[in-house]
Amino acid sequence: FIPEIYSKKVQIALRKAAVAEAICNTDYMGEISNFGDTVNIIKEPQISVADYTRGLAVASTNLTDQELVLTIDQAKSFSFKIDDLERRFSHVNFQAIASDNAAYKLKDAMDSNILAAISAGAGVTTGMGTTGTPIDIGFASGEVDPLNQMALAAKELDVNSVPEEGRWFVAHPEFYNVLSNTASKLLTVDFNAGQGSIRNGLVASGQLRGFSMYKSTNLPTNDLSGTGSSAGGSATAPEVLFGHISAVSAASAMNKVETVRDTGTFSDIVRGLMVWGRKVLRDDAVGKIIYVID
Repeated sequence: FIPEIYSKKVQIALRKAAVAEAICNTDYMGEISNFGDTVNIIKEPQISVADYTRGLAVASTNLTDQELVLTIDQAKSFSFKIDDLERRFSHVNFQAIASDNAAYKLKDAMDSNILAAISAGAGVTTGMGTTGTPIDIGFASGEVDPLNQMALAAKELDVNSVPEEGRWFVAHPEFYNVLSNTASKLLTVDFNAGQGSIRNGLVASGQLRGFSMYKSTNLPTNDLSGTGSSAGGSATAPEVLFGHISAVSAASAMNKVETVRDTGTFSDIVRGLMVWGRKVLRDDAVGKIIYVID
């Protein structure tokens, strides 16, 4: 007789860090509660300043109530069954393990969705060359040093009077791999030994060119097929996103998990729902870099 031993330790799948919660503000989180709710955000009025001449009438500016609307219009759900036999005789807590995995999948889906929305609403694009093709990141002839591109992104925000405090920069790990080749001390002097990645994808404890740096594999890519572009010999061009914490707002309105009895089998159904909304509030304070690495 050869006994079979069942381990109580479960192999947990590798998980990506979510960065959306670190680069978006949640100023309007408490003002919504259900799917379909909207928050009307009044924009600051712009007042005109004119020269004053003694004895002459002063022109007044009419105030406007221009609004931005944050809508809770995104939703994801999950549902799985726990058989009574599995619950009674299993050597691990399947419900707890599956619920934890489902929570991660919901968070990852929301992260990808928010990053895509930021890309679509970005008003500053620094990554396209004069021919309309993505820039080639690297150090060979005709390629662009990634550090120089970060400096250009910072300059674009400076021109738009975006505050320096609260700036963020999100890129794919391959971008930071090339960036680390610019100078070995760039990402090693203040590298945080991976501690930030556990929380929100933070690359380094310090800042570079005024940006707090985050890494993510959920960033959007651009399809180059059919465009005639051969930049880097790649069919896709990834994006880097950068901006200010005030530029994008996100709010999760409902995170609900419930257990109901299945009427057709001897099982419990565990299901969950998450709804959220996101809005680019200032397109001049968020931008993207479209690039390739050959």
